[in-house]
Amino acid sequence: MSSGRISDGREVQIPLQQVAPSLVSPLSCSPTFTPPSFRTASHWPLCELPPPQGVPAGFLPLLGGFRDHFVETPEAKYRCLDCGLVLCHPRQTECGHRFCQSCINKILSGPNPTCPTDKEPLFKDKIFKDVCCHREIMALKVFCRSEANGCQEQMSLQQIPDHLNVCPFYEVPCPLGKCKERMMRKEIPDHLTWKCKHRETSCEFCMAKMPLTELQKHKETVCPAFPVSCPNHCTFSSLPRSELSSHQHDCPKAQVSCVFQRYGCTFKALNQDMRQHDSTFAAEHLRMMVTRNCLLENKVEDVKEELVERYKVLPALSSRLSELENQNNELRDKNRQTEQKLVTMQKLMSSHSEKLLELELELRSLRALRDEVESLRGALDGVRTRLGTLEQGGRCGTGSTHTLATLETQVGRHDNMLSVHEIRLADMDLRFQVLETASYNGTLIWKIRDYKRRKQEAVAGKTLSLYSQPFYTGYFGYKMCARVYLNGDGMGKGSHLSLFFVVMRGEYDALLPWPFKQKVTLMLMDQGPSRKHLGDAFKPDPNSSSFRRPAAEMNIASGCPLFVSQNLLETGSYIKDDTIFIKLTVDTSDLPDP
Repeated sequence: MSSGRISDGREVQIPLQQVAPSLVSPLSCSPTFTPPSFRTASHWPLCELPPPQGVPAGFLPLLGGFRDHFVETPEAKYRCLDCGLVLCHPRQTECGHRFCQSCINKILSGPNPTCPTDKEPLFKDKIFKDVCCHREIMALKVFCRSEANGCQEQMSLQQIPDHLNVCPFYEVPCPLGKCKERMMRKEIPDHLTWKCKHRETSCEFCMAKMPLTELQKHKETVCPAFPVSCPNHCTFSSLPRSELSSHQHDCPKAQVSCVFQRYGCTFKALNQDMRQHDSTFAAEHLRMMVTRNCLLENKVEDVKEELVERYKVLPALSSRLSELENQNNELRDKNRQTEQKLVTMQKLMSSHSEKLLELELELRSLRALRDEVESLRGALDGVRTRLGTLEQGGRCGTGSTHTLATLETQVGRHDNMLSVHEIRLADMDLRFQVLETASYNGTLIWKIRDYKRRKQEAVAGKTLSLYSQPFYTGYFGYKMCARVYLNGDGMGKGSHLSLFFVVMRGEYDALLPWPFKQKVTLMLMDQGPSRKHLGDAFKPDPNSSSFRRPAAEMNIASGCPLFVSQNLLETGSYIKDDTIFIKLTVDTSDLPDP
């Protein structure tokens, strides 16, 4: 980043991608780190969005770079130095080389990873997303991926998903889902009309619609209009399946039982022979019915006798039931009386408990009065003793008056000394709190509570900015702090949260190298499970007064007035329990010992 001044003298750090690509400093490449200064409207690079609906998941290669047919041969700077393909998710190392994300992850997974080009050691936190290179790659012209099938369209790499959704030469599966065949999109109408085994068709007998693969089974099993033959091989050679069950009752060749089977006839024969049986055995059928009727009449008489016997018992049961009802009513009355007595007892108990509480309160007041009387007695005895002493001193002369004046002078002097000690203790307590929260490893995690109230104070102009507690690059290192404008400052006023870095005057500045040259990373911590922290980083401008040795208590602040928009801050998971966390990291890896 480079620095520029705004109206009140503070410096603004501008992304180096807008100044000179050769001056870009590496940023942290943690999966949740997103530089806010030049983030797009969607807050994420296009390549990290999921492919549009209908586009194969293989649009982005899982391993290595893009293998598409480019219209013009891509420049060497767009190729991965590991797989040799066009970069996918480009990542830049501290030594300035670019790799695909999957390739650099493979290199970092090994022991003691080094750059394949210059053998420099690689560190995960020194590798960052090359957003500018990614945008240039996504703008390169390529041929359609269905070129082998006849498509001659050309488009940018970024436009491939949209084109594949409409490309007539792109191979897709059958839209019915059950067919396993693949075909070009333009061949789908012919496939659904003539070739697909699962296309919809109609039964020629019942006109029901179904897939072609189920038509034969439908005819053989359930079609109600399908012609079937009588299983008894009668004169009806063919009839609809739905009429078969009714035909079985009238079929002359069907085997049936005699209608007098329930009366004892066991004859079975064909339908056409049953009429002769009925006429021949009519007398026998009447005899069977008479016998059955006699048996039923005997059973009816037996049931009548049993009912008469039971009717005789009913009066005794009725009188017994009346007695039980009377007893039940008496028990209900007794229960009601018992409940009334219980309610009366409860009222008495509650009144007694209230009286007991009143007595207990009176006893407590009496005890307090007794203690007060005892203390008064003790104080009175002390007064009497002091009066006796003063009387004896008065008899001896004016020495008592001189003694009292001396004692009052000593008490005043002790009160003054006590006040001085209390002021020194308060100052020591404040210094102890500052030292207790100070960091000496170049990292500050600043917890800002009561965000809503502090934001309202900033909007109202009461407290425009907040300073963090100091932190250090070491016990004898640089002294620094952070400064935040919750309602924004300069270009970000009213729309952004502005965050600045401040170099402060320290006790060991005479032993440190100046100007301050350490890389600074500013970050807003995400408190949600996704941990999508927002951050930016810059290297100080050696010609800026913000990074020279402080002549006053602190230098001019330097940082980002457009650090994060208030809409993103307040709608995401960056605020929880009315608290935000801000993290500042100063690179101390190349810092010499004082």
